[in-house]
Amino acid sequence: MSAQAASTGPETDNTMAAFAYSQLNPGVQPTGSNNWSCKPSADKPRPVVLAHGTFENQYADWSKLAPVLQRTGYCVFSLDYGNDDKSLASIPPGVNGTGDIRDSAREFGAFVDKVLAATGTSKVDVVGHSQGGTMPRQYMKFEGGAKKVQNMIGIAPTNNGSTFQGFDTLVRQLNRFGVTQAVAGQAISQWTADSEFVRTLNAGGDTLPGINYTVIVTKYDQIVTPYESGFLKAGPGATVNNITLQNGCSIDRSDHLSMVNSPRVIYYVQKALDPNYRNGILDVAPCTPRLPGV
Repeated sequence: MSAQAASTGPETDNTMAAFAYSQLNPGVQPTGSNNWSCKPSADKPRPVVLAHGTFENQYADWSKLAPVLQRTGYCVFSLDYGNDDKSLASIPPGVNGTGDIRDSAREFGAFVDKVLAATGTSKVDVVGHSQGGTMPRQYMKFEGGAKKVQNMIGIAPTNNGSTFQGFDTLVRQLNRFGVTQAVAGQAISQWTADSEFVRTLNAGGDTLPGINYTVIVTKYDQIVTPYESGFLKAGPGATVNNITLQNGCSIDRSDHLSMVNSPRVIYYVQKALDPNYRNGILDVAPCTPRLPGV
């Protein structure tokens, strides 16, 4: 498991600024996360575990959401994972999520067990971005995690792989010669469309009984394409809420990286964690102008 640094970074809703800060401060954590003495309350009974995406880290992805959830009353935990490969991409500080997703799922499971032991709870809720919205499904399906997760919330997840805007064929061809893995790590080829990993993960259905799934996607996703490939189909005993960010709010043009900081996304996350959550008297999802981060 990646070591968790004691330092925390400032709260910000600027994804690129947060990533730059994490390069200068390797291992930095988001404010509000990883208070190991935190005990869940009666109205917030489960800790929330945040999982970052490929080439990302816990601070870059969660510098805004972690403190928001903490102020709302949740025990919030986050980790850096998947930095155990030998690719060129894994060398710079703050670049994680590059290793074999199956190994990352086991790493994530060990972290969840640590959270459960510290908080004295039996289940967690998971919020993940990109690969972090899919990797926990591997943990739930193959590593015994289904009995430890109540809500699985994916933000632009790679549930059905990605065509990379048509470059998936090139990625697969380069990977035949080991180029993709050597440069970018194993994870990137595992979440191409129709990869062996994606087929295995989704074999027999997208969901597991007893778990509530929420998927939030953006029409302006440049990484997970087509953007609808993040959606899940509910199987027996599971619920799925697929949400497109721009439905009812065309002025929020958040893209793959920046959507984790969208007030509208944060509202949907809080609503998925607690159906009784309300945003004002009328309880409407905020709709504010947002430009793509890239």
